[in-house]
Amino acid sequence: MRCFVFPGQGSQFVGMGKELYEYSSKAREIFKKADEVLGVKLTKIIFEGPEEELTKTSNAQPALLTISYAIYALLGEKPDCAAGHSLGEWTAFVAAGTLRFEDGVYLVRKRGEFMNEAAPPGFGGMLAILGGNIEEIEKVVSEIDGVEIANYNNPGQIVISGKMEALKEAEERITAKRKVYLKVSAPFHSSFMKEVEEKLWEEMKSREFSDPEFPVYVNAWARPVSSAKEAMEALRVQISSPVLWTQSVERMVKDGVNEFVEIGPGKVLTGLIKRIAPGVNLKNIDARGIMDL
Repeated sequence: MRCFVFPGQGSQFVGMGKELYEYSSKAREIFKKADEVLGVKLTKIIFEGPEEELTKTSNAQPALLTISYAIYALLGEKPDCAAGHSLGEWTAFVAAGTLRFEDGVYLVRKRGEFMNEAAPPGFGGMLAILGGNIEEIEKVVSEIDGVEIANYNNPGQIVISGKMEALKEAEERITAKRKVYLKVSAPFHSSFMKEVEEKLWEEMKSREFSDPEFPVYVNAWARPVSSAKEAMEALRVQISSPVLWTQSVERMVKDGVNEFVEIGPGKVLTGLIKRIAPGVNLKNIDARGIMDL
């Protein structure tokens, strides 16, 4: 079984997909559609930056969906199933036909805007724990009010999220090879995002969702969904729920997936999956890669 996986925020870089835009009229159509729907020159931001503009959550999220979906559209193949890491889950559902591209890019722009506004400066953040013990991390987090596990990225990479003072206490108590604060504006994938979840839900209810054309394994539950109703609920709750990426990959392998194809810029998910399931086949198709096929 082959699964297509789509990257999340952090994989973006200035200039991504520019050659593809110049090479393919189909890709140009997708980029231009994003500009029209959003009423901003997203394509210009993607190709020219500056980097601080592209990395804004409200720009990075629609930018990644646009480039990843353009690559998928040009590939012209359907997988047996799909998944995406955080923002990438939206791309997976657009690829599966659950949402039209126009609705998907609009909603992730709103998602990014709401996330940007989620907390005052300095309120909270996210801390990546590299080379730590999962049981110890879970124990420490359970004992500190105001901090939660946000991402199970692979067995050696856990991300925690919460108030800054709680994060600093957790940082002092957790033993690990490295601890790195992420460049984010708020404690994403935690209960502090409940207000964002509700705002986005109001926007989502105005758009049409369809049953996915193939199963999509979702972050919040680490299992596949196959109905429009479940897709909507999964996209809703993922904002305030931890990203169960390790558990999702393990479930996919258990269900028979033996090949993962990362579609989009970078190779972040390929690296994570390699640690989770060393025996599977891995492939990455970025903008340059799709042009070589």
